[in-house]
Amino acid sequence: MNSTFESLGIGPGLVETLARHGIAEPSPIQREAIPAALEGKDLLAQSQTGTGKTLAYLLPVLERIDPSAKELQAVVLSPTRELGVQIAAEIEKYGAPAGIRGQALIGGASLSRQVDRLKLHPHIIVGTPGRIAELLRLRKVKLHRVRTIVIDEADQMFALGSAKEAEEIVEGALRDRQLLFFSATLPAEVRRMAGRWMNEPKEIEIDPGNRTAGGIEHLVFVCEERDRIDTLRRLVRLYDPKSALAFVNDLDVIAEVAAKLQHAGLSADALYGDAPKQERTTLLNRFRTGKLRTLVATDVAARGLDIEGLTHVFHLQPALDAEHYVHRSGRTGRMGRSGLSVSIVTEQELFIIRKFEKQLGIVISRKAMYKGNIVEPDEVRGHAARNANTAAAKHPAQRGPAPKSKPSAEKTAAVSSAQESGPTAQRAFSIRSAVGGFRTPGAASIRNEREAAKPKAEQAPAKPAAGKPKPSERERERDRKNKGAPRWLKEKKDRDSKL
Repeated sequence: MNSTFESLGIGPGLVETLARHGIAEPSPIQREAIPAALEGKDLLAQSQTGTGKTLAYLLPVLERIDPSAKELQAVVLSPTRELGVQIAAEIEKYGAPAGIRGQALIGGASLSRQVDRLKLHPHIIVGTPGRIAELLRLRKVKLHRVRTIVIDEADQMFALGSAKEAEEIVEGALRDRQLLFFSATLPAEVRRMAGRWMNEPKEIEIDPGNRTAGGIEHLVFVCEERDRIDTLRRLVRLYDPKSALAFVNDLDVIAEVAAKLQHAGLSADALYGDAPKQERTTLLNRFRTGKLRTLVATDVAARGLDIEGLTHVFHLQPALDAEHYVHRSGRTGRMGRSGLSVSIVTEQELFIIRKFEKQLGIVISRKAMYKGNIVEPDEVRGHAARNANTAAAKHPAQRGPAPKSKPSAEKTAAVSSAQESGPTAQRAFSIRSAVGGFRTPGAASIRNEREAAKPKAEQAPAKPAAGKPKPSERERERDRKNKGAPRWLKEKKDRDSKL
């Protein structure tokens, strides 16, 4: 296995430039693609995002360019403006020392200014298919000397509806031109296009069973729909990433998400796909230099972004499919570095994450937040159960029967009055409650109650009862029989007994 760029066929000048930028050893996709591209073969190359695909096609293209010829010799097509700008920067970095000139032809920029710059005879142009096709129709770009055409992020190129313009550019070049397709995924549509345009292409697949970079850790957090943005805010605060991308599916929620993060005091902003070029460039420069730490974007706006030091990717809404998940997650963990891909879903959306696991052959671990820490979901449930048991132990009455109905206002007032008047009043209240009425006790009753409330030593001695003759047996029997008799009958019997 080749382990140096020299052994792959790259000249000393480019190797020295690579060394100055800290690149000494080729990546797996570079080891496979560079020799085949230098031989002039058509390539259909697939490798995980962040594995060095840009240099895999750019180094052989630069190596085959003749700097002395003032003519266009290579074209690189990019699906988005941001990716095109990045590729143009790489061409400047590695081609300028060898006298190779590049130019970016990006949609949204001034057309007249780009036409003026074409008079400098660039050796390579890089841009979006729409703008290059427009300049081709205006006869400002001529492809009759172009030997190599590269389509970067080929799957996204066709997904965004640029297949017609790309075909127009390919058909406008020489018949024996070289065609290179590079992408993290190669769906059936891309393979069909390659079969129509390419001549016996060589297919390169780097670790096809592992479509995401090995240094990325995948996590998922479950929340209610109404708590989705707040969960993102808590995660950003908890992880405190130096640089993070937050992906959404719906364009109309980007402003809301960015505004809520800003309101919480976080460094965040929104990247719009249809924003003016200067505004997008300024925003991305702030993001790259660390002045902005969290960027909210859609898949289209962030496609192909290569941000050095990007450590976290948040999926505020689950990716549309496994292909989009691969490209989102691939914004971090590039060139062997570590990264974190965090999905935020509802309980009903959890099946989407499990489907991604099966399709991509990865593990997406479910986690939860508890008191400022990332924990397993079982730990949160355990803490909740222990807290419930502790609360029940502190308030055992809460586990008893349901409380009785509240007393009426009159009874409540009577209780308050009894408590304020001391034990005598309390006793008076109990008497009234027993009979169910509210009559005021007589003076004798109150006097008896006060006497009973005194200590025994202070109580007056009880008076002995007056002596009365003990009734005889006959008198008791008479009283028993007369019990309940009418008054007149009792009086008659009394008279009869005296006679």
